[in-house]
Amino acid sequence: MSHRIGYAPGVFDLFHVGHLNVLRRARAECDRLVAGVVTDELVRQLKGRWPVVPLAERLEIVRSVQYVDDAVVEETTDKMDMWEKVGFDVVFKGDDWRGTQKGTALERRFAEVGVEVVYFPYTLHTSSTLLRTALDVLASPHPDRGPLSRAGGNS
Repeated sequence: MSHRIGYAPGVFDLFHVGHLNVLRRARAECDRLVAGVVTDELVRQLKGRWPVVPLAERLEIVRSVQYVDDAVVEETTDKMDMWEKVGFDVVFKGDDWRGTQKGTALERRFAEVGVEVVYFPYTLHTSSTLLRTALDVLASPHPDRGPLSRAGGNS
């Protein structure tokens, strides 16, 4: 019987139920699940902003999820580099990649080495981007009150 290793890459910033659902579904599709957590610098390069939660904390959170067997640092956008490092049989991506140029290229490259690409539905009602936008609004100065401090009071 073969041992199927899955790989679930992501930023996992402001960890929420959408992240949990992806990891749960991914684990159901493989015998061992490795999560790739993108570095702060790569997030900045790809999204134009730093993550709210630093890499070390995001790694600890993801490693603590019961569906994840291991979490590794993802320092590159090249998933083939991660395949060489981890040796997975299946990679999990959001269905926002399906049918796109980058998704098709990923499928083509992985087909050459026998890796399956599985797409999961994107969680529309919850995303780190939506949470971050809400936090940005809350943290912005309001005419009736100053900016919020981290302690929740006036500093």
